[in-house]
Amino acid sequence: MISDQESYRFSGHDTFHCKEQWVLKGAQLVEKEGGICVFRGNEAIPLLGVGKNMVRSINHWLRAFGILSKDDNVSGFANLLFLEDKLDPYLENDGSLWLLQYYLCKTNHSSIFKLIFSSYFSDKATLDFSEYQIFNYVNRLLIKKGVKEVAEKTFNSDFKVFIRTYVSPAKNEKTVEDDFNAPLLSLNLVSDTGRKNAANQTIYRLNRGVQDSVSCEIFGYCILDEFKNETSITYDEIRKKIGSYLCLSNEGLETLIDKLCEENNEFIYKDDAGVRQLQMKKSSENFKNIMLKRHYDIQ
Repeated sequence: MISDQESYRFSGHDTFHCKEQWVLKGAQLVEKEGGICVFRGNEAIPLLGVGKNMVRSINHWLRAFGILSKDDNVSGFANLLFLEDKLDPYLENDGSLWLLQYYLCKTNHSSIFKLIFSSYFSDKATLDFSEYQIFNYVNRLLIKKGVKEVAEKTFNSDFKVFIRTYVSPAKNEKTVEDDFNAPLLSLNLVSDTGRKNAANQTIYRLNRGVQDSVSCEIFGYCILDEFKNETSITYDEIRKKIGSYLCLSNEGLETLIDKLCEENNEFIYKDDAGVRQLQMKKSSENFKNIMLKRHYDIQ
């Protein structure tokens, strides 16, 4: 990991994409054992029923998905979803998957996700991409920031994990269980175009769109979480962060903003003299959690 103001990480998962059951099991283990020390020895191996490499990977994904906070505690979001309020511990609700997608980009603990969903496509006319394009982009970015480039082998493993998070491999007996266990597959955020580039690499596509399964409450929660204690945010700020993280098209973002304001009088959208702003009457941590509970029909 590169230690500077904006750190980047392209390893830590030990080449394993996150399995669905790891999120709940990992959170429960940290709660039961009273902290993350359980990951530092070998105690977690029998408790989780996986090998040492997978234990490291689970620790990585707990941080990447925002289950563990930077101070090594179970996050408030994780407590609500998995442990205390148990809003959706088994990830049966689409809203929970969108929350994981949001945090996966926001935390930047597994940097490739934020870089692809947000940074790389900030100025692109097409939504197609290949490993070669992302690799070159990332190293240009690192050089510009004066930090060490990522090795091609390291990036190759990271890119494979990224793709495996969203794109189901060709079906065979060995992949059936893995397919079932990759939680974000059903969001259909990345597609294999079926085409190859000159280096015989697969060309993928980011599926930006309206994203009908994102509720206005989940959207509102993400806004309140990303823009803590703000009373107004510009449309562009929302687009660059929440819109990108949730893979929303401009139409999808505008639809959600309108719906959020229609159904929640705590939000007001104004378009005055070409300046588009979302204003918030409430922005407290408590109100953010109320928005989340509204999604799960808990008032």
